[in-house]
Amino acid sequence: MTTAHDLTIVSLDVPSDYPVERGDLSLALAGAELIDLLAAGRVALDGTLLRPLAASGSDDRLLDEAASQAGQEQSESVTDWLWRRGDGLAGQYLAAAGADDGGRRRPRWTARRGAERPAPTDPSARRRADDRWTVGDPVLVGLAAAVGIRHESADEVADPGDDGVATVLAAVHDAVVELAATRQRRSIEGAAFDNIWRAV
Repeated sequence: MTTAHDLTIVSLDVPSDYPVERGDLSLALAGAELIDLLAAGRVALDGTLLRPLAASGSDDRLLDEAASQAGQEQSESVTDWLWRRGDGLAGQYLAAAGADDGGRRRPRWTARRGAERPAPTDPSARRRADDRWTVGDPVLVGLAAAVGIRHESADEVADPGDDGVATVLAAVHDAVVELAATRQRRSIEGAAFDNIWRAV
């Protein structure tokens, strides 16, 4: 399993105070894929630009798909990759975890104890994700934080210790903040539009 699969399971299993937005999760999953591709030597970063490297495959369809897309766009930045690759990515990973029903579920769910939410079906995948979460894996904890899931010892989690990973984590956090601002702006614009029609 990959970091993206682990993040999907954490997003389903770990209680949080706020709903996990699929758009946020999609961006974080794209970041998780990129971190695994960097670790496998399949891509590299030149500053913040992606450079495709080895074409070797893995045993994960979604990660191989991500690798085939890396570097398709000339001079693509990490941020541009997150937005391009992340489009609809949460649905694919939720389906792979056996926790999606083709988009008929609510687009977000509240990860609180007792709340009804989809659940992954592979016990071994869940154990792996739980193990990484329990030990405070800095990559998984950092990605989870971006979607609003806080590890109990988040303030004590070690730095990832890799400039490339740090670059991706920072880009994920910035992209999620940008998406939240876009949602807020659209909400305000929608409310203003409704108010205009009520006044007519």
